[in-house]
Amino acid sequence: VQLQASGGGLVQAGDSLRLSCTASGYTFSNRAVAWFRQDPGKEREFVAAVSWSGRRTSIADSVKDRFTISRDDDMNTVNLQMNSLKPEDTAVYYCAVHLMVGSPPTTTSDEYQFWGRGTLVTVSS
Repeated sequence: VQLQASGGGLVQAGDSLRLSCTASGYTFSNRAVAWFRQDPGKEREFVAAVSWSGRRTSIADSVKDRFTISRDDDMNTVNLQMNSLKPEDTAVYYCAVHLMVGSPPTTTSDEYQFWGRGTLVTVSS
């Protein structure tokens, strides 16, 4: 299974980006999907997750009120809308699929699988 994260780029502080996560040869419509990020030299950090149904989300405190997560199961896509970006949001962003069918939007990376290659987000000040 290949997860593809896309939509990253170089932006200025205050700008917005929309990241997308898609899967090849796999449908994740019955599982939660999450975004994590990692800056070189730092631990991987939870960003946001959406439940299998799309009705529940979890958002990290560091990005609350700025980032939203949504899913479009018809398109087999999960999106991360990032607004009011800050330099500290700079990282490689990864999406991953929960291990369990019918999963809630949990925040622990050990509960997720099929990590893609990530997409780099760079926010300049």
